[in-house]
Amino acid sequence: MLDLQNKRVNGPAIRLNSGDNVAVALREITSGTALPESNVVTREIIPAGYKVAMQDIVQGEPILKYRVTIGFAKTNLPAGTMLHSHNMEFREFDRDYRYSEDYQPLELLPPAERATFQGYLRDDGRAGTRNFIAIVSTVNCSATVVHAIADHFTKERLANYPNVDGVAAFSHHTGCGMEMTGEPMNLLHRTLAGYIQHPNVAGSLVVGLGCERCQVGGLFAAQQLVPGETLRTLIMQENGGTRQTIAAGIAIVDELLTNANQCQRQAVPASHIMVGLQCGGSDGFSSITANPALGKAVDILSRHGGTGILSETPEIYGVEHTLTARAATVEIGKKLIERIRWWKEEYAIGRDVQINGVVSPGNQKGGLANILEKSLGSSMKGGTGPLMAVYHYGESVTTNGFVFMDSPGFDPVSATGQIAGGANMVAFTTGRGSCFGAKPSPSIKLATNTPMFQRMEEDMDINCGAILDGETNMDEMGQRIFEYFLYVASGGQTKSEVLDLGRHEFIPWNIGITG
Repeated sequence: MLDLQNKRVNGPAIRLNSGDNVAVALREITSGTALPESNVVTREIIPAGYKVAMQDIVQGEPILKYRVTIGFAKTNLPAGTMLHSHNMEFREFDRDYRYSEDYQPLELLPPAERATFQGYLRDDGRAGTRNFIAIVSTVNCSATVVHAIADHFTKERLANYPNVDGVAAFSHHTGCGMEMTGEPMNLLHRTLAGYIQHPNVAGSLVVGLGCERCQVGGLFAAQQLVPGETLRTLIMQENGGTRQTIAAGIAIVDELLTNANQCQRQAVPASHIMVGLQCGGSDGFSSITANPALGKAVDILSRHGGTGILSETPEIYGVEHTLTARAATVEIGKKLIERIRWWKEEYAIGRDVQINGVVSPGNQKGGLANILEKSLGSSMKGGTGPLMAVYHYGESVTTNGFVFMDSPGFDPVSATGQIAGGANMVAFTTGRGSCFGAKPSPSIKLATNTPMFQRMEEDMDINCGAILDGETNMDEMGQRIFEYFLYVASGGQTKSEVLDLGRHEFIPWNIGITG
């Protein structure tokens, strides 16, 4: 890999590893341009973020970026040719998983040197970065009610509770007409429970209709939830229907707010920070700036005892062998491959989804040819440390350091699983310009390039494009992101919070049939 840590990037294109047969255009390169430090002359326009052949590539030969295979030449490709999906072939190829062969134990900083932040310490020992009241529906039939209750608590009404960040409704589109037992219901149960008892939540109200398959009682029994002062329930069919349930819910939330307002921020170790790592609207710069810079921040956070959760299983496909080689144990590595095989051999077999090759139109327009190239950048968000655990979707994350959670690549669904697992922040890289937000966990947006950052600055928190502009390097950007973690964890508002995003992004993964 090119050493971006201690040097500034310059020139029209960058070869990311000396073993690569392509370079990435840092800006649009006109046809007939001689590329510095090579004998290559471009044969056509190379758009920013796209690849250019740095040598003659024979048909069928691997295309190498960061010395990782991202596709194969469809035809003979002379040096100077622009490479993209039209002349690159996606196909399966063998990969050596090398389970745990590159594992290196994480070196934690001495306790006296570890950072702290101002968080909300909960009774179970976890710490929150926010202080919300959650109103959770067990079924879509109670969705209108939970939103009506939350909508009652306007900014003006919440002004009486300065220590509360908000009242948030979490509704979804399932809970009935689904499998009564098995993993689909188990997944929904643990996702709902993860929000109900989230460290960023001081109190919860759970609302059901009464005749649904995902019963309040069944959820509580399965997840060992116990009603009490900070966990209340309502059943619409037992409370007189819609209007009376809304009125009862408002009265209950008034009580929960009084209790939540007594919570105070206090100094807690950075080991309590758990960040869900997301990317959306990726482009050709994602693997050069924002994703590896976020990976640097995760490496730093891990040394302070914190946790980074990489997810989006379709978006590590093709480079999963780079993660299994870093697994702390062979069993952890094999668990990751078991999840990959479930996707390829059961869940997505024969379907036109990205794990089977083709990425979204936005990704393609941004310079990414296929899922292999997208995965290369996506995996970098996890940093370079050991893979310490692999989790199913929505499972409670109890291991510190770099971990993986199985999820789809669709950002709201993936982030919902991470937050259910305990993520009290989300870090989201984007090249095309995602406008994502989440509740109850603040979402930090990291732009891969300066033009997009300037165009969408109202939504972006940090411009990692400064690396390409020669204003900073990878180490400095990683440190800046880590320090921003501490700022946000202590109550600093992100751009998505200023815009009040996150009201509609709670989307549990529906892996079962609707009957």
